[in-house]
Amino acid sequence: MDDTTPHQRPVGRKMTPQRAEFRRLAQSAEVGMVTRAQLAVLAQNLTCTGLINGTESHLLLILINTAPADAFDKSGQPIVFKSNRQLAFEVGRSVGRVSRMLSRFFDLGLITMQDSGNYKRYPIRNSDGDITDGCGVDLRILIARYGELDRRVKKIRAEKKATEAALRRYRGALRNTRYALAAADLSATARRRVADRIERISNYVGIAAKASNHMLRRATFLLEWSIDRLMQLAPRRQGQLEAEKTTRLDVENDMHKQITPPYQSERSNGQPASVHAGRLGFPKAGAASNRALEQSAAARPGSIGERDTGRQALVALKDVLRAAPTLKELGCSPNNFRDLVRLTPMLCRFTGISEGIRSNAVATMGELQAAVAVAITLEKTNRQEVASPGGYLRAMTERAAAGKLHLARSVFGLAARSGPEAFDRTVGQT
Repeated sequence: MDDTTPHQRPVGRKMTPQRAEFRRLAQSAEVGMVTRAQLAVLAQNLTCTGLINGTESHLLLILINTAPADAFDKSGQPIVFKSNRQLAFEVGRSVGRVSRMLSRFFDLGLITMQDSGNYKRYPIRNSDGDITDGCGVDLRILIARYGELDRRVKKIRAEKKATEAALRRYRGALRNTRYALAAADLSATARRRVADRIERISNYVGIAAKASNHMLRRATFLLEWSIDRLMQLAPRRQGQLEAEKTTRLDVENDMHKQITPPYQSERSNGQPASVHAGRLGFPKAGAASNRALEQSAAARPGSIGERDTGRQALVALKDVLRAAPTLKELGCSPNNFRDLVRLTPMLCRFTGISEGIRSNAVATMGELQAAVAVAITLEKTNRQEVASPGGYLRAMTERAAAGKLHLARSVFGLAARSGPEAFDRTVGQT
């Protein structure tokens, strides 16, 4: 007859591959390399990493201080034999809460457990009364991982200091931008547009004290870029941007969900003006804004042009960067066309092109050619040749639909008019 006795439910501590690995790491720890005082300081500092909370840090500190100082010397055994009931009394929490926290420590690799047959905790002593082994909470894993955890704490502290520095710089840039706007000689319409862009940046950052370092640095870059235009300063060189450790704008697209150009210039010939509104003395956008595409430069033989199928061939990325040095000026450095495509939504928001116009361009031209078209539009807007970036991209889309768009000619025409000196000044080495 088959045995119908049901198997009993396994009783004991849950064992996982990770816990087994932590046990093996604890056994390989070199006791004597780290003192108890160093571990106590580490336990208090781990809260800043988010690894444990304040109550868990308190319990871990109690465990460390329970073991005698000489247990962390060579040939020592840093094992704690206190019961959960005693630990609960000292930490001021329930026994069940202490048990859960100890299990969490085991999963995080902050302690390991040496269990007896009945899960009691007790030391094993030699004839001289010295503890040689025991069953309890083993702290050797902290010794083995001390360097790793200490570096993690230092990294978090360094990031916090960097965030505080970025916060101070952002607040200063926001204040200085408003002062520059008050001092700039602008019309009421242009002043209102500049103020609106500044408030959009400020509203997106929200509570500055809670914003990330990355967001603060990118917002600061846009504000300082606005100050340069308002004060009629020359564009910054790429070396200056690197020296100031300004975060590239192409790292994360969601930062610019609501950020549009910091300002737009005064109206010219009844048309909205470009992103450089604050730069006093800029030439007005005139008839150049009515030209749909460059017709000045033809495609290079053997390298670019129109295929027999009638579809446009994409130019090389280096030619796009040479034709549109404003990308480099804004801190955008795409390494390939995939990066340029990813940057396109942010560039549209920055230039003032609506999402509908961009989507229509992508549907008509494809993502790659639409990205090149946006780069051309950005550059011409920066040069005050286009008064309405959205209208210009719409005109390019209509030409593409009619088969009359020549992106290669536009790119090489802009590159030729930039010249080697302008290219070296704004783009630098790619």
